[in-house]
Amino acid sequence: MNFPYFHIDAFTSSIFAGNPAGVCFLEIWPPDTVLHSMAAENRLSETAFLVPSPTGNSNHYDLRWFSPVMEIDLCGHATLAGAHAVFQYIEPDADRVDFDTKSGGLSVVRREDLLIMNFPSRPARPCQPPAELAAILGAGPAETLCSSRDLMVVFEDEEQIRTLKPDCSRLAGLDYFAVIVTAPGVESDFVSRFFAPRAGIAEDPVTGSAHSTLIPYWAARLGKKELYARQLSARGGELFCAAMEERVAIGGRAVTYLTGTITI
Repeated sequence: MNFPYFHIDAFTSSIFAGNPAGVCFLEIWPPDTVLHSMAAENRLSETAFLVPSPTGNSNHYDLRWFSPVMEIDLCGHATLAGAHAVFQYIEPDADRVDFDTKSGGLSVVRREDLLIMNFPSRPARPCQPPAELAAILGAGPAETLCSSRDLMVVFEDEEQIRTLKPDCSRLAGLDYFAVIVTAPGVESDFVSRFFAPRAGIAEDPVTGSAHSTLIPYWAARLGKKELYARQLSARGGELFCAAMEERVAIGGRAVTYLTGTITI
């Protein structure tokens, strides 16, 4: 069997930056063991698998995301990459694509070269930090909060985020899917980094799903609904964000690095 496959850099306007994602178009769902094997073979932080929706709408897909070691409940950069692939190669006249996922319905609209995702909001609440958190991160945070999935750790300034060198082997022992670290930005409203060693991702280059938690926090703290964010990984990326009632808007650009075919 042959499947169209794309390697796309998300949350960037140039290749070799942002977060690379695999996007694979399928006609029907194969066994999960095959999806796990394909994602492991791709060796990207996530591979998005798209199957046309049973509704028959041409711009409507079932969407699932897999890291090299597990299925993910919500992924921003691979959703952005999937929408980019749909708009560029499958439905070039469309300006909206809808996805059915484990996290409910998601939509992406195209506004020139900017793709804007409509995602659930996942606000975090203040919580007691794990006892060894400062030692694991290499610095003491100003604030810690817990979302339904992640631990969010707030620092005082951008430089602390940029120079942080956490012990990822010890991070994997914490009882959270991932750890988000964040602080006010110098040339952006806020900055962040994202570590998910339990999912096989030591550090994710740019993490859309983390902004489901970051956006409501920074919108409330800064008193503004529209926010510009940067993720300070080695590859780096930028996100154009907005807080809504129970949703968030996460915008970004994407570029294609590779097109090809997966044969299994």
